[in-house]
Amino acid sequence: MMPHRWFLPHTPDLLGLLRAQAKTTTEGLDALTEWANGDEELADRVRACEHEADTRKGELRDALTEAFTTPLEPEDLFELSRELDDVLNSAKNTVREAEVMSTKPDAPMGHMAAELAQGVRNLEIAFDALSEHDRQSAATGAADAAIKNQRHLEHIYRKAMSALVDVRDIGEVTARRELYRRLVRASDHLAHAAERVWYAVLKMG
Repeated sequence: MMPHRWFLPHTPDLLGLLRAQAKTTTEGLDALTEWANGDEELADRVRACEHEADTRKGELRDALTEAFTTPLEPEDLFELSRELDDVLNSAKNTVREAEVMSTKPDAPMGHMAAELAQGVRNLEIAFDALSEHDRQSAATGAADAAIKNQRHLEHIYRKAMSALVDVRDIGEVTARRELYRRLVRASDHLAHAAERVWYAVLKMG
């Protein structure tokens, strides 16, 4: 008689996969910051990171379908990954639009990109803390810091938009307004991810 074989349920490291996506997102946003500060060659790095982050997102979604248990509710993991994806997609689209409109990035864009990168770093800290139940306050604190980055970005945006009033070239005004708005949209996704951290923690409590 053949002995019974017991198979343990599959428990992939879902938060580890989410952190990997966040790390790649941060790398893409660091490249965006350098691009916005004048290094045009970094445009390809932004695109490469966006493709790599898509792979990380796909790995997480595949793992979610196989996991027997999850550290957070599957919906929360899915939404956190989706918002990260939208942040980097917006960054890639900013680069593409600048190229299409033959418009070089300026200092406000560099400052906004830096806030995005720091915001995702704060999300990485939050994701690390979510792996330990006794560090929930650290997770929400890092999420709050990410929201502050988003608010700083909005302040830079408003100041930059105000400065466009003095620009006489309508083409430049139109192009810069579009690029600034794309970065603001990226920051909205950053804030949504931070708020989702809070929601996930509230459900864990």
